[in-house]
Amino acid sequence: MPQNPMISIIDDDEAVRTATESLVRSLGFGASTFASAEEFIGSARLDETSCVITDVNMPGMTGVELQSYLRARGYALPMIFITAFPEDRIRQCVSAAGAIGFLSKPFDGGAMIQCIDKALGRETPTHH
Repeated sequence: MPQNPMISIIDDDEAVRTATESLVRSLGFGASTFASAEEFIGSARLDETSCVITDVNMPGMTGVELQSYLRARGYALPMIFITAFPEDRIRQCVSAAGAIGFLSKPFDGGAMIQCIDKALGRETPTHH
């Protein structure tokens, strides 16, 4: 297990991948990007990943299908979903399967940071 958490970012939109990767790296985490769920599954990063940030709607395997695929194979990776089409049905489906977050694009950096902290067990107390 790497000392520094590795976050895998899966999105068919290169601009979203790049922006998310920059945010993750700015937090001091490692980041790997993939243009598809299939690319991620076939990569060596699968076993090194601490958290997955994935788009819901992608050509080929969707983020929801990726979540099912990983769970069926015994990977209990925390997953954060991002989507341009936030549907309650999908939110409920991925949340029921253990998703950490479900963010609409364009997502707020602070919201993503909270999701990553939660995914990595680094919950920060919120001050009101």
